[in-house]
Amino acid sequence: MSARSFSLPDPYHVVVIGGLGAIGGAITRQFLDLGAQVRATGATEADLKSTDLQPQDGLRTAVLDITDDNAVRDFAADAGRVDALVNCAGILRRDEEYDIDVFRQVIDVNLTGAMRCCTAFHAALVETRGSIVNIASMNAFAALPRLPAYCASKGGLVMLTRALAHAWAADGIRVNAVAPGYIETPLNAAGRADREHYERIAARTAMKRWGQPQDVAGQVAYLCMPAADYVTGSVMMVDGGFLAG
Repeated sequence: MSARSFSLPDPYHVVVIGGLGAIGGAITRQFLDLGAQVRATGATEADLKSTDLQPQDGLRTAVLDITDDNAVRDFAADAGRVDALVNCAGILRRDEEYDIDVFRQVIDVNLTGAMRCCTAFHAALVETRGSIVNIASMNAFAALPRLPAYCASKGGLVMLTRALAHAWAADGIRVNAVAPGYIETPLNAAGRADREHYERIAARTAMKRWGQPQDVAGQVAYLCMPAADYVTGSVMMVDGGFLAG
């Protein structure tokens, strides 16, 4: 029996929903570095203008509101070949998520939005026997009191991943999730400015440091490779060992 490859087939086409931010951008760059064709989305035109991704061969960017059923269906119908779908779009509203309207908004983006994308791209992924990777969070397992909707959405995304893995295995589609821990991004820059807080989090991890976006990107790419062909329904922690101890 031959060894499974730790590279991507050629050609390989990836859609990264939310692929223009810190973690999403690192995922996009990782796939581009591996020779894939990538279509990356942002929620607004401002996201396209503010991304640090440089225009290059193999990269297309687009605005996509994943709370809009028709927009998601149209985007998927126009995508052509898709070997992998990465759902990385997400929001949080610290201290505001006890307001039921804000709670609904966070769930609609983080959980329902991922389901919209999965179902919209299902037919294309059947054609390629492709892969889905959902970006969950350590907070699917360790709750934060200031983020009830975010934690609920990421916990739901873990179970959605597992349900779809069973439902779509017969279609040849693998569905996995990656759960980042404390990753240095602009979203937590204000908190990291508190050096005591920053060092306390770092000390709590086995690796004694915060993660970087590229730490997440490598795990996402692996899950799409032939080497991971027997991996589905799994949630890969990328938390530096935070939850292990």
